[in-house]
Amino acid sequence: MAQPPGSSAALPLLLLGFVSSVRADTVLSAPLNVTIRELGVNSAVVTWEILEGDPVIGFAITQQKKDVHMLRFIQEVNTTTRSCALWDLDEDTEYIVHVQSISMGGSSPPSQPVLFRTPKESEKMAAKSPDEVTMEEVGQAAQLRAGELIIIVVVLVMWAGVIVLFCRQYDIIKDNEPNNNKDKAKNSSECNLRAEPETNRKPSSETKGKNQKSFGELNGFKMKVPKRAQS
Repeated sequence: MAQPPGSSAALPLLLLGFVSSVRADTVLSAPLNVTIRELGVNSAVVTWEILEGDPVIGFAITQQKKDVHMLRFIQEVNTTTRSCALWDLDEDTEYIVHVQSISMGGSSPPSQPVLFRTPKESEKMAAKSPDEVTMEEVGQAAQLRAGELIIIVVVLVMWAGVIVLFCRQYDIIKDNEPNNNKDKAKNSSECNLRAEPETNRKPSSETKGKNQKSFGELNGFKMKVPKRAQS
């Protein structure tokens, strides 16, 4: 069967146009409005937007120090988030960031580069409001207060223990004081009796008789006791 002239050349063109339209539909657009938020001395947050209808299942971020060829690559899939935190940054340093969207068919072209600079610690502290308090500072203050309370409680318990021990010792000493006074009085009376001189003692009747007898014998005569007159 004869084909009309030019039909064989039209079929490849139709196929090429269909393939091109399919490829154009599956190619992702680069993320838009890439912005740096919550810029800190050592951290930052990158946010971006995507075109509505893009089958995005993840993202990829390229982080690079300015004038340095070393790159840091961050990739996450199975997520619909449109932000990512950057950590371990150096203070007072310039960085360049690119963001790409990821789909089942591949990655989008990188976004426009975003240049930012991390501040110095002194600049961050000067820019902070006096009334501004971070959660980290609140946590540190709470820990300090808890530690101070623990120390105070321990000191009070120790002082209470010392006072109780002193009171017990005082009661024991007070209870033993009458017994000590009695022992002292008894010991002092015994010492007085032992120290009393022999001359101060009164002679007994037997001693008097012996002394009188000895006196008479020494004088060489015996004393005669006169008999009572008989009636």
